[in-house]
Amino acid sequence: MLLPSASTKFEGCFTAQSYFMSNYFSIGKLVSAHGLQGELLLRHSLGKRSALKGVTVVFLEERKKSFIPYFVEQVTIKDAEQVYIRLEGVDSKEAAQKLMPGQVYLLEEDFKQQTASSAPLALLGFTVMDAQHGLLGTIEEVIEMPMQVLVKVLIEGKEALLPINEQSLVKVDKQNQVVHLDLPDGLIELYTSV
Repeated sequence: MLLPSASTKFEGCFTAQSYFMSNYFSIGKLVSAHGLQGELLLRHSLGKRSALKGVTVVFLEERKKSFIPYFVEQVTIKDAEQVYIRLEGVDSKEAAQKLMPGQVYLLEEDFKQQTASSAPLALLGFTVMDAQHGLLGTIEEVIEMPMQVLVKVLIEGKEALLPINEQSLVKVDKQNQVVHLDLPDGLIELYTSV
């Protein structure tokens, strides 16, 4: 089942953004500078220990919808949810601190290779089907909470936050990229009523 355990330490938002014909997926956040040589601590939600093998570039959001590429020089695993990352051109603690707190994005191809299929983050881009209302939309954002996952879907042009938990999740069809839910009565009407 695609749910975080009650012991999940990392709570956050992860989004899929599409700009300039490229899809950028947020994998986590730079949380601190490490050492004097510009290393950064990246807290991620990839759902597995990862040294970001094969990733040569990450993107940081400088301003809203403006992504700056940084080439990856080195990645060292700290634990299941954190890595130390060294970026080209970031060679001092001061330079590293200027990048914090920053969301870290990968291109779609790298994102798919790095994300565990059981991680809630892997639901980005899936379609949501509700038992009563049918097709609701595409998952644009995943918000991890201690006991459930919320997904952001645009319904009739309005942002809706839908819970994915033991009560609402019917099944996840990975092959067709569809999340089947049975949402509480009245929830969709809260978002669609004027």
